[in-house]
Amino acid sequence: MPTNTIQSINPATGKPVKTYDLLRKKQVLAKIEAAQAAQTTWHDTNFGFRQNLMMAAAQALRQRQNEYALLMVEEMGKPIREAKSEVEKCAWACEYYAQNAAQFLAEEAVVTDAKKSVISYQPLGLVLAVMPWNFPFWQVFRFAAPALMAGNGCLLKHASNVPGCAAAIEELFESVGFPKGLFTNLHIPSKDVASVIKHPLVKAVTLTGSEPAGRSVAKTAGQLLKKTVLELGGSDPYLVLADADLELAAEACKTSRLINGGQSCISAKRFIVEKAVYKDFLQLFKEKMAAVEPGDPMEEATAMGPMARKDLRDELHEQVQKSIAAGAKCVLGGKLPKLQGAFYPPTILTEVKPGMPAYDEELFGPVAAIIQAEDEDDAIRIANDTSFGLGAAVFTKNEERGFWIACEKLQAGSCFVNSFVKSDPRLPFGGIKNSGYGRELSYFGIREFVNIKTVWVQ
Repeated sequence: MPTNTIQSINPATGKPVKTYDLLRKKQVLAKIEAAQAAQTTWHDTNFGFRQNLMMAAAQALRQRQNEYALLMVEEMGKPIREAKSEVEKCAWACEYYAQNAAQFLAEEAVVTDAKKSVISYQPLGLVLAVMPWNFPFWQVFRFAAPALMAGNGCLLKHASNVPGCAAAIEELFESVGFPKGLFTNLHIPSKDVASVIKHPLVKAVTLTGSEPAGRSVAKTAGQLLKKTVLELGGSDPYLVLADADLELAAEACKTSRLINGGQSCISAKRFIVEKAVYKDFLQLFKEKMAAVEPGDPMEEATAMGPMARKDLRDELHEQVQKSIAAGAKCVLGGKLPKLQGAFYPPTILTEVKPGMPAYDEELFGPVAAIIQAEDEDDAIRIANDTSFGLGAAVFTKNEERGFWIACEKLQAGSCFVNSFVKSDPRLPFGGIKNSGYGRELSYFGIREFVNIKTVWVQ
């Protein structure tokens, strides 16, 4: 394949889907300048005008749900029913910000010794989004909906294996009436991202992806004093306490570990179980994991498809093998299947200890690490013994105790009680430690890329 193109590959079959031309430097510069021109005009529109267009985007998402879902299935192997749900969630985000942006960014009067003093929220300009492949529509819309409603323009550098999704999102915004160029897709290789960040018209950057990618973007943007929001990896701990409803816990843990084929930053990774219920939980969890078999993502009944790429599948398998070599026990899965495509079976590792990849690293696939804790305090200690801090959950029948643990003890940006961690447009989303900084969603998300301006009238 020529070096000036990118090609999407169906991970279930290994067959090419479509080839796209990469942009040359002059084309990138022209697109950035066109986006700036569109944003300058967009800045002067009112919230009512923006709201109508964003509601139209939500309607278009629902009308073309099957088309967009199929794109996700073809390019990254997401099961069709999950893909349809993802499109619906994008429509929800569009509606949420269409209906609430005016309130979130309304001028706020502050009583001072001035005749008039207010806090005003003004758009920054062009915001570059570097987005991952695992939720190829949702990750983009949870950035774009608030950014556009705030008056910004959007530049998208999407993952190289989902170029069709990137192109479709750009086309969708234009088709419902957003100014041409206001949301611009840049088909560029990762090595060219730094030059876009450095462009003087680009005012801020948001990235969802790996820790190394986040560090690279933050370094480039930081040298230029440009605002960044980073949502990076996670090794989410799920605590199963001695008094937990084990059936509820096992079902939620299975769902979280296998959703999107385990390829989610906030899916459960490490399961920390009190000694008193360890054997019973493991038995239940193993039965539920074993009941899920990877299958054709085009089938409505398929609960888990292939991983997004074979190289990612092979990296995951290597992490499993290294953990086993270091003393972990594989009680389910752990073997490469004799299937065409990037499939990997639901896998459970026990006796996982510090120093193993299954303990220290993010397992971005359907592999669960089970860790036994002596008691509640030990479970909390193990949960926080990680460089990540994206999500966490605790299962207990004592809701008040669970709430206290979630609020006061677990070191993560999102902590759930008796449920698996998920994002919601109404709630802020993001991490701490090596899982990044800044927040998306809620009113916190829309205020990340605005100038929070003080205006004083004597």
